[in-house]
Amino acid sequence: MHPEISIIAPFYNEADNIEPLVREIVAALRNEKRPYEIVLVDDCSTDETPERLREVSRAEPRVRVLRHVRNQGQSAALWTGFRCSTSPIIATLDGDRQNDPADFPALLAKLDEFDLVCGVRAKRRDSRLRLLSTAIARRANRLALGSVFQDPGCGLRVFKRPVLEGLFAFNGFHRFMAVLVKGGGWRVGELPVNHRPRVAGVSKYGVWNRMGRGVFDLIGVAWFQRRRIVPAGLSTPESPGTPPGSGRGGKA
Repeated sequence: MHPEISIIAPFYNEADNIEPLVREIVAALRNEKRPYEIVLVDDCSTDETPERLREVSRAEPRVRVLRHVRNQGQSAALWTGFRCSTSPIIATLDGDRQNDPADFPALLAKLDEFDLVCGVRAKRRDSRLRLLSTAIARRANRLALGSVFQDPGCGLRVFKRPVLEGLFAFNGFHRFMAVLVKGGGWRVGELPVNHRPRVAGVSKYGVWNRMGRGVFDLIGVAWFQRRRIVPAGLSTPESPGTPPGSGRGGKA
């Protein structure tokens, strides 16, 4: 049966988190009536991640594993998952288990109102340095992009496939997904979600690759937002000989 939902999780050296995360996803979606798949993207890990992914794919038939031949980063892993899936609904979460799959049902339910629903980590379980860098990034987004989104960096999100028309692949796009999708004319909503402390593995982000590189990304996205062409509505031309104002949209 063709899956209607694709849950995509990127991994890089997260061997100990793989099996518990898959188990949590399956438990969270136990009441989901639509068929789904779990797409796990290995960004060329150097630990035991590939072996663990093979093991979990043998144990859980809904799991599909993709592997990069070279390390390209979280954004590239997510984009690979988007390209290699065809489901009308896509869900994402980080592979470090700080996102809670138990929030998926509530996020999916909000797709009745929105095209993209992003999680908002109400109580962050991160270090002070990471919280500081996030606060600075959020402030910069508001100043440069006019972004009103509370937590653009949250990896927990669900969306309808057509919103990908408002995105393009670049290293770091996942942090700007909400503002880019909204800028393309789609409806974007937010929902408070759980956030958990890391229990295995090591964070791959530091001050430079979160804040320093983010400044360059911000400049590029701000330029694009100002220059992007949003599809305009079309009107039907009036037929030859039709009196002005008597066609579609004209006054009676």
